[in-house]
Amino acid sequence: MAILEEISSFLQQGRAPIVKEKVQEAIDQGLEPKEILEKGLLEGMGIIGEKFKKNEVFVPEVLIAARAMNAGVAILKPYLVEAGVESKGTVVIGTVKGDLHDIGKNLVKMMLEGKGLKVIDLGVDVPSEQFIQAAIDNDAQIICCSALLTTTMNEMKNVVIAAQEKGIRNKVKIMVGGAPITQNFCDSIGADGYTADAASAADAALAMCS
Repeated sequence: MAILEEISSFLQQGRAPIVKEKVQEAIDQGLEPKEILEKGLLEGMGIIGEKFKKNEVFVPEVLIAARAMNAGVAILKPYLVEAGVESKGTVVIGTVKGDLHDIGKNLVKMMLEGKGLKVIDLGVDVPSEQFIQAAIDNDAQIICCSALLTTTMNEMKNVVIAAQEKGIRNKVKIMVGGAPITQNFCDSIGADGYTADAASAADAALAMCS
């Protein structure tokens, strides 16, 4: 379907106004909202994600592609709701308490949304209790914790402990990431997943939800 390829292509170029037009055009042609989402918007964002992993595109390109995707999703949303299309899973994301860095977190959020996951973004400086409460309130499958400082990374352990104390540890996967984080650190605090980059994080999260 040529229109879906066009949506994917314009999204990769970050051309939000044309993406909106083409999404509307696809709806008017009678295409299924789910198909427009998956084979147009998510397809394009997936290609950007792969290129980002291989250092073929960089943060600015990802940001403008994500903006174009969001513009297209905004047009589609009412149709998706009407068609009863479920998101593929729900993820709570935030930068841990004491840490105000959000570029990495925002990138991961975009990549997660690019996989069709619903993302609850708690922002920065998020205490462990807030992660847990948001996961309970939104029936989330995953909590993603970000940290850029070695002084704040241990806060991630508190999130794992809080999940145990609230009795949701067996229901929620906890993913950790950020510059100082390693697989060893992830294992040592009892978290479920670590990836080195945003695109891989989204792949891992999708796998955990399915």
